[in-house]
Amino acid sequence: MVVQESEGSKSSAKKENPGRIWPDWYPVLANYRNSDSRKAIWQLINTIVPYCGLWYLMVLSIQLGYSYTLTLILTLPAAAFLVRLFILFHDCVHGSFFSWQGANTIFGYFLGVLVFTPFEDWRFAHLRHHVTYANLDARGFGDIWTMTRTEYENVSKKKRLQYRLYRNPVVMMGLGALFMFLLRNRLPTRWVKRKERMSVLFTNLLIIIVILIADRFIGWRTFLLIQLPVLCFAGAAGIWLFYVQHQFPGGYWARKNQWQPLRAAMEGCSFYQLPAVLRWFSGNIGYHHVHHLSPRIPNYRLKKCYDAVPALQAKAPLTIVKSLSCIGLKMWDEERQKMIALP
Repeated sequence: MVVQESEGSKSSAKKENPGRIWPDWYPVLANYRNSDSRKAIWQLINTIVPYCGLWYLMVLSIQLGYSYTLTLILTLPAAAFLVRLFILFHDCVHGSFFSWQGANTIFGYFLGVLVFTPFEDWRFAHLRHHVTYANLDARGFGDIWTMTRTEYENVSKKKRLQYRLYRNPVVMMGLGALFMFLLRNRLPTRWVKRKERMSVLFTNLLIIIVILIADRFIGWRTFLLIQLPVLCFAGAAGIWLFYVQHQFPGGYWARKNQWQPLRAAMEGCSFYQLPAVLRWFSGNIGYHHVHHLSPRIPNYRLKKCYDAVPALQAKAPLTIVKSLSCIGLKMWDEERQKMIALP
């Protein structure tokens, strides 16, 4: 990734190509891009095994006639493990989880079934997100629908209502989670090629097979009573994480001719400072500015990279308490250069 010179990097940067500037600390990030297949395997074990164990306990609680409240309580830690599974899936998408790319693809498809997301199709949209995020002229791929204040003021009342409903937290993180993982991911993204469309069909087929097997052994009703709340809670948590990674006080958006990748990563991505246990379940994705600076860094090296580069630590953290204010941020004000609430 190459960036144009910004005022904050003039004093400590080295020229790689005429007219292009790299911060002098950027090459250090390459030291953390090496994948470790042993760590990847261990992460799969310490996530899939307890996730399956919780599924067993939930099935048992229903079959033995315990209160459904107990089952719902167990869905909460199961949802947390499902969020972690999605982060491992996300690393496979970037080809950073395993050192062998074939393993990233194989486990990407496998984990995609567990998280109800087709590997190749989501990879297409997500990689587009990485090269277009914070670019006002390239919105629409793997991002939260974000309008500018001027755009909002000039659209119809119907469009404003749609936007208000979309940005409502109950709709976005409640209904949105079920819509995204149960319905939206069953269809290919626009403009994809045959490989991506086939991945959607293949994933849908595998999900149908899983449901049929579940119906044979535990019954479709038991399966739905467990899978739906787990997917709903995990989806809501995942959407919240993605939301605060790019929708926070201040922030950065720019038009295409002014868009700078370095600023987009350092100013347009948050550093979501979470407690250790939540950092584990979220696979260190809170170090989102580091991830966008170098997407090939696997989740198990993000914190080490952050700890090793003082420039990364200079970014102000977004705490859980502070992140609650992000709910009120709805649009980008180009004149004031910050996220603002709806009028």
